[in-house]
Amino acid sequence: MTLQAENTPSEAAPGAPERRVSYSISPGFVPLLGKLDGALAISSYQSGTLYLLGRNPNGGLMIDERFFQRAMGICADNGSLVLATAFQIQCFENVLEAGQFINHVYDACYVPRISYTTGELDVHDVGLLENGEIVFVSTRYNCVATLSRRRSFSVFWKPDFISRIVNEDRCHLNGMAMEGGQVRYVTAVSRSDTIDGWRDRRADGGVVIDVATGEIVCEGLSMPHSPRIAGDKLWVLNSGTGELGWVDREAGRFEAVAFCPGFLRGLAINGRYALVGLSKPRYERFEGLALDERLARADSEPWCGVQAIDLETGTCVEWFRIDGAVSEIYDVALMPGVACPMSLGFSSADIRTLITYDDPSAVSAAMPPVSPN
Repeated sequence: MTLQAENTPSEAAPGAPERRVSYSISPGFVPLLGKLDGALAISSYQSGTLYLLGRNPNGGLMIDERFFQRAMGICADNGSLVLATAFQIQCFENVLEAGQFINHVYDACYVPRISYTTGELDVHDVGLLENGEIVFVSTRYNCVATLSRRRSFSVFWKPDFISRIVNEDRCHLNGMAMEGGQVRYVTAVSRSDTIDGWRDRRADGGVVIDVATGEIVCEGLSMPHSPRIAGDKLWVLNSGTGELGWVDREAGRFEAVAFCPGFLRGLAINGRYALVGLSKPRYERFEGLALDERLARADSEPWCGVQAIDLETGTCVEWFRIDGAVSEIYDVALMPGVACPMSLGFSSADIRTLITYDDPSAVSAAMPPVSPN
């Protein structure tokens, strides 16, 4: 059964042609969001779109979409949202208090408050360190980085096999697993130390690296992405085979749990459910991967969207699908405690007219007395 989803008016890239896109969901997708007590953020770098999927109080799925050029990694944390874009990192804050609504529908409104201009670093995954500092993967410079007040970035960590920091995508470092405010693991397509060397290792050169020790904890993967720690397991997407699985860190082995019909990027886990992002492969660049054979054996076509996988059974229980001009997504993030979120983009008139402020009396009451000079 297919249910059509409701969406708010979308922003288009300035000067971009009109896109024809349709959305469909499984009957239980919205109830699953309710069960998980959250909403879902999805980024599509190909279309430059940030999607927020929520539960319409009147029933059905509400889709909020905003344009951000090359929308990539997402980090949702305690009312904040961090989004990597083409040459900036955008920091959003939810301006609504508990119990407040916009138009009696939206219980969260994410407004971009701070923009960090980094230049084109090809930022993939983003996260927050224990001290609140933003950390991110710069694929173009083969390192994990933090922001700098004066520079484009500060190097936080790089793999031992990368000889120097240089503007050359050598190993296609992309994914980052956070735990307790620390960067624990990263994924790379290869251990190459020459420009574009990873392209010759797409089939089986992928690795998962322990950031603390620099050791390879799993190898032989096909274009791995989106490592995540949930419970006592390290999960990863073996994108080139279309598999979701976990890494046996003692044996150094990848254990597949589910096959999804697409090139996988973006992973969020809550309890027994994993929300996995699927894209249609760019065959001119990613042809010859095991995913092609798997799809042929299953007599299936790849598609774009999100599948909810039951980790106990390895089956897809619910799904959200995008058809039309949008064929690739990058990241998926759960927004806990939010039912129906919206966001503001720079192309919208709302960003100029939505004004919020702190109560001066409340601020004064919280300030300590000021001693006279």
